[in-house]
Amino acid sequence: MAQGGDVKLGQLSKYIFTAPTWKRSLIILILLGLVIDGANARAWLSLPSSGIIAFPLPPFLSDALSIPANFLFSGTIAFTIPAIAALALTKPLIEYTGKTMTWNRSALLALACTVFGVIITLASMLVSITLIPLFYAISLGFIFGLRLFVLVAIADYRVPRMILPALTQSGVGILAGMFLFSPSFAIFALVLHIVFGLGFAILIWMIERPLKKAFKIRGLAFINAFIAHMTDGSKGMEDFFREIGEEIFVPQVSFFFKRSTKKPIIFTVPNLHPGPMGEIGGGNLPKVIHDSFEDETLVAHGCATHDFNLVSESEISKVTDALKKTRADLSYLSGASRSGIVEVGSVKARYQKFGDSVLLVTTRSPEWTEDLDFSIGSTIMAEGHRWFPHVAVVDAHNCMTDLSSPIHLATLTANEYQTASLDAMETCRDLPVHPFRVGVAHITLPYTREQGFGDLGIQVLLVEADNQKTAYILIDGNNIAAGVREIILEQVLTLADAAEVMTTDSHVVNTITGKNPVGLNVPVAEFLPYVMQAVRSAAEDLEPATVAAGTSQCEHIVVFGSNRISQLASTVNAMLVFVAPLSLAMLLLAFLLSFVAYAFIL
Repeated sequence: MAQGGDVKLGQLSKYIFTAPTWKRSLIILILLGLVIDGANARAWLSLPSSGIIAFPLPPFLSDALSIPANFLFSGTIAFTIPAIAALALTKPLIEYTGKTMTWNRSALLALACTVFGVIITLASMLVSITLIPLFYAISLGFIFGLRLFVLVAIADYRVPRMILPALTQSGVGILAGMFLFSPSFAIFALVLHIVFGLGFAILIWMIERPLKKAFKIRGLAFINAFIAHMTDGSKGMEDFFREIGEEIFVPQVSFFFKRSTKKPIIFTVPNLHPGPMGEIGGGNLPKVIHDSFEDETLVAHGCATHDFNLVSESEISKVTDALKKTRADLSYLSGASRSGIVEVGSVKARYQKFGDSVLLVTTRSPEWTEDLDFSIGSTIMAEGHRWFPHVAVVDAHNCMTDLSSPIHLATLTANEYQTASLDAMETCRDLPVHPFRVGVAHITLPYTREQGFGDLGIQVLLVEADNQKTAYILIDGNNIAAGVREIILEQVLTLADAAEVMTTDSHVVNTITGKNPVGLNVPVAEFLPYVMQAVRSAAEDLEPATVAAGTSQCEHIVVFGSNRISQLASTVNAMLVFVAPLSLAMLLLAFLLSFVAYAFIL
């Protein structure tokens, strides 16, 4: 199966890494300078004790790129001191402009530039030792251009504002070159700064062009916002999502359970996607909806892909407002059917009728289960309206093997979902309804988002009808590791007659990669007791109930938009394909211009 855009976008996480502590980078910088000092001391002791080693230059630069024959080239002065200066100055200078930069990133950038500087400078030894000043000047120009490129990408996309922070390391390096070689060394070094600076500035422009042309957004500004989100939780990315977003109108089917003495319950199925990451957009959609009602509210995952990611958390208020409006005019009924299950191909559909409406919970486990496109859910609901006024279609989202593409209409898997759901509704429509009881439990867990668990923990809705207990287990997380559902069901079915395990698909557990399912970082044996506790608590909470179903019309919801994720992923991946050759071409041009500049002044 061809990979979808959301999968390709998720795979970009391989380019993201955590910078090591600044102390480690500093130690490496110091050791690197000392090693070069030691190596150079040994090499230079064998040189003549007088005279000047130089290569031809015009009179006004005769000493700019020449070195005393008995002079000891210092790695500490040439590399370590400029790097330490950059480490210390970059963060304050960037924060002065209102942006952020961590000490760890500042140190890592200084270390990386130092390594490149050492490689370029010592490459002169392959030709002639007399070329050290020339290659050192080239290395400083390269360091300036590289730092400009990186800082524009991770701190502030506005090139003019990053020139000074980018200049810290190479600027001190120029002073070091003036001390080691000659005061006029600065002239040639500054010329090379202009050459490399312009080269990297052109590269930045070329990289930004595709996103600017396709989405009217600046790619590096988007990366800045992402880094800010990772660093301090900024929601600046939402501004970009809103720029590319579009309005949609989607139904949201809910069941409202009313009990005489105990807390009311809402089981709602929004056809929106809780993404894209963290608390950006609708990433914490289930929790926000849950906290908007005094009733115990279970927010299951409907039929929606990343195209239906909310552009901002503020859009969730439109969902809750529509839901509140719907519950104002409800007619409660006192009957529910037994639950059952229909299997077609790889798809299983659990059904249960509440009053005059039906709940369908679908899964492919132990086959992989991924997002269902809204068109599939819409088709199933339209088919079901022949018999039921309200049809809730839940994607249990409970089996992850790897990052997978969503399921689209007209595929074999989509047909299995549709056929299984249709067969389930045909079976369910003639089932008798009985007085029923419901119980609910909500248990928070001692696990973090990084471990795969969202803020809501575990919720259980237990329905008892005609002496059959059906447990609907909802875990706040993004999918479940393959095989975990089956282990949970094996134990839960000792307490209930039927059950299904679902996840909210909350992307609050995903800050970098889309793969963080329940059971991956915390073994199922460790959190299974909490599931069993929740089922027992729900059984103790059982009380006769009435139910009403309603369909909210969520209007003017601004989401990413149809195929936007695919378009964005395709554009970004295309950019990545050309970044390497473009960068290489620009560097070769800059190096060539460096030698042209040298030849010109001969």
